[in-house]
Amino acid sequence: MAPLTIVARLKAKPGHEAELEKELRGLVAPTRAEKGCLNYDLHRSHQDPGLFIFHENWESRELWDAHMNSPHLAAFAEKQSSLTESWELFDGEKIG
Repeated sequence: MAPLTIVARLKAKPGHEAELEKELRGLVAPTRAEKGCLNYDLHRSHQDPGLFIFHENWESRELWDAHMNSPHLAAFAEKQSSLTESWELFDGEKIG
């Protein structure tokens, strides 16, 4: 089975760009230490400094599901609505 690929796109509310970036940066180290995390990379747009993308690969959907229930992600979820204008997830697999 191919690894699970996740692309998460988060857009900061106006005036909350720096705060969102700080919160997202805080997710990187604990997530990279999780079982099944192959990569967890945070990117910021050059054109829109309030637009962030996570590119993630996981050994399995089950291990990603465990990540989604982790304490650090739960803590972020409590703050997310006050910091983000929008967010969306892509999940799939590498095919080429």
